Order: sequence, then structure tokens, then C-alpha cells
Amino acid sequence: MADRSDIAPETLQVRLDPEGIEVEYVDDRSVFYHGVPEKREGSVVCPPGRDVHVLVTAPDETEGVMVYVNDRRTHDDVLESTGVGRVILERGEAASLFAGVEAENHGYRVEVTADPETARGRVFVFAEDETGEAAYELVGGSEAADSDQEPSEGLE
Repeated sequence: MADRSDIAPETLQVRLDPEGIEVEYVDDRSVFYHGVPEKREGSVVCPPGRDVHVLVTAPDETEGVMVYVNDRRTHDDVLESTGVGRVILERGEAASLFAGVEAENHGYRVEVTADPETARGRVFVFAEDETGEAAYELVGGSEAADSDQEPSEGLE
């Protein structure tokens, strides 16, 4: 497998709706993450073997930036054409993805930690493989207490 490099993300269009989250790449293609993300306070440790995608929205929630963590399959040219960034972490290594958002490689698991106030937007983590996907929203302490409420339009 070819070496892969870190790639800086570009601003992408984002649409939050009751069925999930749509991200439009700079090449006009889009991806839809199904379902309402599960709220987690502060951090999430993704299961082994999952592709980890981190999306941070702008305060207006209509655009954001996305980074793939430890993706070694997607060629650099593909990511650059879509506007998605990538960070490669060695075992035990941590890196700041965005202001207030950090990823750490715990061997086969990736942990994403966020302070949404510092990030100045909503922070979503998607962990997926061939068998399914899980979606999380990293929130502050008071928001986590409200996570039992059903979201209304726009994943509010």
C-alpha cells in the first residue's frame, strides 16, 4: 500500500436534517450520513477497524470542514478533489484536527475529543465500515443531559 499524506480540508456545504447529515464535496458530489447522531459528552472512542470521519460545522451550520482520520485507502488526489482532509496518526500519537477538536490513535481505536465551544460549531464523528455506520455528536456537559430528547428539524 502506498504511503498516504496529511491533507488540509476545504470548506464544504453541509445540510442537517431530521434524517441525517448531507455533506457536499467541492466536486459537487455528496454523501449522506443516515440517522440522528448519538450525543456524547466530550469524546468518543471508535470501534477497531472503522473509518473515522470528523465533521465540524461553522456556527451557521450550513458549511463545515471534514477530515478522515487514519484513512490509508483513499488516494491523495481523490481527497484533494473532494475537499476532504486527512490526518495519519501513528500508534499513541495525537493531533489537533481543528480548534477544540483532537484525535488520538490508541492502536486499533481512534478517540476523538472535542470542546464544541472552542470549535465554535457542532462536532460530528462518523465511524463506518462495510457492516454499518455509527454517528456521534460531541457536546458539552449541559447538552449531553438533554440527549434523551428527540431532535426536531435540523438535528437540533
